[in-house]
Formats: sequence, structure tokens, C-alpha cells
Amino acid sequence: MLAAALLWLVAINLWTLLRFWQDKRRAIAGGRRIPERDLLGLALLGGSPGAFAARRLFRHKTRKQPFSLYLVLIVLVQMSAAIGLLMLAVRA
Repeated sequence: MLAAALLWLVAINLWTLLRFWQDKRRAIAGGRRIPERDLLGLALLGGSPGAFAARRLFRHKTRKQPFSLYLVLIVLVQMSAAIGLLMLAVRA
């Protein structure tokens, strides 16, 4: 189970990084963009570390609002859930 979760996190973060890179390339070329809701959805599914890495690596979506706020809120929810699960595991 732990191995599957780790595999999922690696895969979703790589996919998120790739999609941010693709969106940056499309923005430069003036092409059709990847919807922000799709990028945020990837972050919500566990790709938030990949999203933050991509923003820094590609200098993409770093000042965009409300995108940046939504991304931070997603991370706060994920951290809260992780802390809650950890507390449940410690009690068991």
C-alpha cells in the first residue's frame, strides 16, 4: 500500500511538472493553453510539489492570481489532511 502511494505521488508530480512545462511552451508559442483548472486539479490530486517545482523551474504562473492563492489553499488542505491522518495513526 505504501509503495503504491509513493508510486502515485511520483507519477502525479512528474505529470504535473510536464503539464506546466507544456503550458509554458504553449504560452510562448501563442498556442492553445492548458486550462488553469486542469493544472490546479493535478495539484489537488497530489501534484502540488510538482506544481511548485514547475513554477520555479519554468518561471510560470508565479504572479498569476487567483491561481497562486488557489495553489496555496490546496497545499494547506493537503497538509491539514496529512496531519489529521498522522494523528489518527498515532492514536491507533
